[in-house]
Amino acid sequence: MSATAAAVTGNGASGKGAISIRNVTKIYDPGGADVLALDDCSLEIASGEVCMIVGPSGCGKTTLLNAIAGFHSITEGQIDLDGEMLCGPGKELATQGADRVVVFQNGALFPWKTLAENVAYGPIVQGVMNKAEARDKAEAMLAEAGLGGVADKYPGEVSSGMARRAEIVRALINDPKVLLLDEPYRAMDALTKSIMHESLLEVYDRTKVTIFFITHDLEEAIFLGDRVVVMTTRPARTKKIVDVKIDRPRDYRLLSSEEFRVLVQETKEAVHEEAVKAFEAGERELA
Repeated sequence: MSATAAAVTGNGASGKGAISIRNVTKIYDPGGADVLALDDCSLEIASGEVCMIVGPSGCGKTTLLNAIAGFHSITEGQIDLDGEMLCGPGKELATQGADRVVVFQNGALFPWKTLAENVAYGPIVQGVMNKAEARDKAEAMLAEAGLGGVADKYPGEVSSGMARRAEIVRALINDPKVLLLDEPYRAMDALTKSIMHESLLEVYDRTKVTIFFITHDLEEAIFLGDRVVVMTTRPARTKKIVDVKIDRPRDYRLLSSEEFRVLVQETKEAVHEEAVKAFEAGERELA
């Protein structure tokens, strides 16, 4: 399959959150170190798609996420959201907005606020809800996520998995078009991670929000994704797209299926090729 294949039809019915990445290049410190992070990178992500991004460490995955979010500028190319330009010619840096919400590796909840207060914070600050409305909405969404009993707890009083679920609820209360996840479960043990996967899929089944999810865990990528995009070693381009044609809803019986194992192996082979290139490039740089 072509790496720049047209977007698949997403599972969502929302009709929002389609991302078009066309010929994007990113150079850090132009005129100085000239670090080429992204080189002519193209990808189409459909509305309501769970798009998993994998590749060697340092290849440029997070650079691409940050460009979509509006944290980093691009040097060339264009990124559109629902047909409207986020960044491109004449506008190197996308405007940050509630339509694209990021959940990073490290927790970002305010430790001095309860889970309910954390979730309600965004709509209050943005002026889209008053305190009572935001609190009611936060408590309802936390209950849907299985956190109703700990809504009045502080982040330090709940498990890491509960805190991470609350972060995702906090992102979703703004009804974003796109949820941008940068290895959100990386530091979790296997059991907690499995619970988080099920929780995220439950959220997705309810909201059908477009998800752009960076991970190094290939089983996680296949289990959660509609497609898995394998990036080349730096500078990042789209190397291979693995279609995960497995029906939803999904549960952990899928992990023992032959279909699942074949997809993991296909993805692993593509990532391994790039990891070897990254290692050899590092060896040459050190020589």
